[in-house]
Amino acid sequence: MGRSHVIVVSIVFAIAAAALSVGSMSYLSRYRAGSEEQARLNVFAQRGLVRAQSTLNDIRAILFTLNALSVKPCSAEHIAILRRLTANTRSVDEIDYFENGLLKCTSWGGITDERIEQPAADFITEDGIKVTIRMVPLVSKGNPVMAAQYNAYGVLTVPERFADVIVDEGIQLVIASDTGKILSTLNSPNEQLAARIIADPQNVEDDNFLFSVERSAGFIAIALEPKRYLFIRLHKEDMLFVPIGILLAVLAIGCVFMRTRRRLSPLGELIIAVKKHELIAHYQPIVELASGRCVGAEALLRWQRPDGEVLRPDLFIPLAEESGLIGAITDQVIGLVVRDLQAMLVSDRSLHVAINLSADDIKDGRGLDAIQAALADTGIENRQIWLEATERGFIDITSACLTLGHARELGHAVSVDDFGTGYSSLSSLQKLPLDAVKIDKSFIDKIGTDSASSSVTPHIIAMAKTLHLGIFAEGVETQGQADYLRNQKVEYAQGWLFSAAMPVEEFISYYKKNREQFPD
Repeated sequence: MGRSHVIVVSIVFAIAAAALSVGSMSYLSRYRAGSEEQARLNVFAQRGLVRAQSTLNDIRAILFTLNALSVKPCSAEHIAILRRLTANTRSVDEIDYFENGLLKCTSWGGITDERIEQPAADFITEDGIKVTIRMVPLVSKGNPVMAAQYNAYGVLTVPERFADVIVDEGIQLVIASDTGKILSTLNSPNEQLAARIIADPQNVEDDNFLFSVERSAGFIAIALEPKRYLFIRLHKEDMLFVPIGILLAVLAIGCVFMRTRRRLSPLGELIIAVKKHELIAHYQPIVELASGRCVGAEALLRWQRPDGEVLRPDLFIPLAEESGLIGAITDQVIGLVVRDLQAMLVSDRSLHVAINLSADDIKDGRGLDAIQAALADTGIENRQIWLEATERGFIDITSACLTLGHARELGHAVSVDDFGTGYSSLSSLQKLPLDAVKIDKSFIDKIGTDSASSSVTPHIIAMAKTLHLGIFAEGVETQGQADYLRNQKVEYAQGWLFSAAMPVEEFISYYKKNREQFPD
């Protein structure tokens, strides 16, 4: 994935994260506003039920008390009792006494010869109280009232007392019987909507009202509220949650930005390259100077980025060593060599491939374990895998001796890479179990020049011969350099004079042509 692609994807993720954060908080504020408003309506509906039940209980108590009286009906004593009960009971406005279905007297006093019949009931409660929802009292000539009758007595009450509760602004209340008869209302609700809700509360939706329905003890209570009040609460919730959403959006964008920075950093890109196996191996031929034959190759790592750019190892290996990625990279190099050259190595036992081990691989020996695991059941022999270690791997001379000694015991040839540029001395070379040294290119470049360091090369060659070590020369670019090294009895060389590092297909073609030109 290229940098521009990463940036575009990051921008998309940042926008999505910001939209999700603000959107989720906005949704949460609407959910909370709706939930809290619904809970508030539930409370008022429950209060309406309690009030309706309390009013009916007062009326029921009065009716049952009256039916237990033993005084003479409509006597002065009887009427005095009716008046006292009316005055002392908030839910009662008038008490009536009937005989044979006709009104005989009330808490107002006796009745003239006017014929007033007992009203017909709209519904009857479970305990036998007959309820007439709307009637005009003929004695007091007042506003329409509700009548409740039990045997010879009747009680008149104002219907609003069944819904007489304190509610917030905008709340409307409907109290109905469980048969669907509306008994009382508060704040002028839409009774047609209320009737629809009573009939089928689960399937009623209204664009203008929220509502809650509660049922208990023969009553239905409906609390309604215009939705404009919900928007007021929603605005309050938005004032709380939308800033939180904006803060979360900023944090999300910050996280995406930081992750993008890490992704676009050299280390971040290298980590992803290792995970995605973007590393490839190129192979630089190793030539025997005496015969001109190609005897093997050094596996040189390349990073082939998604945009096609190929990076040399000196641009990323130091970073891999600092970050601890070098072990995973070593494993991939070994795997690439096995994948690329297994068939050729098995068919031609004279072919060798050199693999570089890092300082960490030398120190803990894990590189050898990885090689043995990769070569298992491949048919490749250990002696065909040469190991090269830079002088940085010899800082801990004890660990280096153990690892390199074990490598040689397994059959690998071991050489010092970039010799002369690091920490090696004659005494350390004498201690290390080595097969060869590889003279660094910086010394090869000085061959045939007047440079002060041009005399170092013959001393390195002489020291290697004294220690009975094989000698490799890297970075050979001219025929003069090759001739000089050949005259100095240097065994092997690699460099652009022979070939640059190349992909595996090109190396195989090069090797075959070389062997045809210089047969054994």
